[in-house]
Amino acid sequence: MAEQQQRRKKGNRTKEKESEWQERVVQIRRVTKVVKGGKKLSFRAIVIVGNEKGQVGVGVGKAADVIGAVKKGVADGRKNVVEVPLTKSNSIPHPANGEGGGAQVMMRPAAPGTGVIAGGAVRTVLELAGVKNVLAKQLGSSNPLNNARATIDALSGLRTFSEVAKERDISIEQLYA
Repeated sequence: MAEQQQRRKKGNRTKEKESEWQERVVQIRRVTKVVKGGKKLSFRAIVIVGNEKGQVGVGVGKAADVIGAVKKGVADGRKNVVEVPLTKSNSIPHPANGEGGGAQVMMRPAAPGTGVIAGGAVRTVLELAGVKNVLAKQLGSSNPLNNARATIDALSGLRTFSEVAKERDISIEQLYA
């Protein structure tokens, strides 16, 4: 009897861990491939996975059905998770630019209460990363996948003041001076 209760508790813990991750589908496209017998239909899903605590990833899944494509996208997104350093005001530490394909994304930190000022896939990535105050602009392509990848590129290049001070072997006070 006690063993069953312990198993249930362990099972509940894993469900809690899984539930903190959120998944949002940005785009579902029907893709056709011309083969010898005619046309083969499949679906491509762009999924963004994040825990709103500084971790976010973008995944792409392709399958014969929509549900399978979304599942593959979620699995791909969890493999490609990026850590995002957040400030006390839930913003980014410094301005950042990112590129992904033909898309470019420009991001700037914002004052508390500003909110997420961004559009499309960039907004979704920033929200699932846990960023609450930021200004962002998409430049170039409007393709959701390239914009999501450009945002991930920009977020992966962010560094905190303590990381920079450690790299330079100086104190944080000297960095501000």
